[in-house]
Amino acid sequence: MSAEFPAARPRRLRRTPVMRRMVAGTRLHPSQLILPAFVKEGLAEPHPVASMPGVYQHTRESLRKAAHEAAEAGVGGLILFGIPAVKDARGSAGDDPDGILQQALREVNAEVGDAIVVMADTCLDEFTDHGHCGLLTPGGEVDNDATLERYASMAVAQAEAGSQMIAPSGMMDGQVGVIRAALDGAGFSHLPIMAYTAKYASAFFGPFRDAAECAPQFGDRASHQQDPAGPLEEAMREVRLDLAEGADVVMVKPAMSYLDVIRQFRDNVDVPVAAYQVSGEYSMIEAAAANGWIDRERMIMESLIGIRRAGADLILTYWATEVARLL
Repeated sequence: MSAEFPAARPRRLRRTPVMRRMVAGTRLHPSQLILPAFVKEGLAEPHPVASMPGVYQHTRESLRKAAHEAAEAGVGGLILFGIPAVKDARGSAGDDPDGILQQALREVNAEVGDAIVVMADTCLDEFTDHGHCGLLTPGGEVDNDATLERYASMAVAQAEAGSQMIAPSGMMDGQVGVIRAALDGAGFSHLPIMAYTAKYASAFFGPFRDAAECAPQFGDRASHQQDPAGPLEEAMREVRLDLAEGADVVMVKPAMSYLDVIRQFRDNVDVPVAAYQVSGEYSMIEAAAANGWIDRERMIMESLIGIRRAGADLILTYWATEVARLL
């Protein structure tokens, strides 16, 4: 039984900053944050992404600097996206040992791999000339099973380059199981997989495609990414499949519009749940702040707290280093 007003006054525990801090039910720690970073082959200096103020396409040198800054701030992880100078239909640069992503992985892991979890995106869209997440059939559809072979090769190449976690994001059926088998067969059974389990065909991905230079040259990704209006049971089916195939972490992407999915994952799985605060979420806040419409720092922190409260154990966010320093 609970008391009622006037004996019950919930405001008593909200009166002062120190009181609110003591009883806070949701806490954010730098180690829970993962910084996405872009590295582009052939750049002479970092190139700002116009649609994502404060985010850059990095050179290998500037990427190492950003990695050091993130590690020094206490950020938990760093996920790399590579942009090659030459793209082709099969995304050959994606598993090239001398490709930009593998070079960056080796260098960053060698310098800060003992202080931050260095990982890479395992998908073909940054590497294909058509911008899709996999190989195409003659009719122009993404070929699920042929793509799995490419993902397996990419995962092993990333592991050999020093990636400490593999993060397949293409939403191909069976991708986790195929990658798990490939890693185990190549002697990397110790490496975990962070599965992009519920990745929606979202308009919030727009600015990312500028940063990663991976916009589809035709069509869209609705055939393999989840429908935003799809039933929640579809996401739960995806998570059961990924766990059965060996996923060590499961992810929801985007975060803000899918907090209910994050909550369902957290209530029903026994592995860490990650959420990706995607480019559109970032850019909306930055644009509103630039116009003086919002309190930028407060809104950043509130957005991340909301994702944590929904149940995310890990958050991929472009503000990871900045927020880690604030914390």
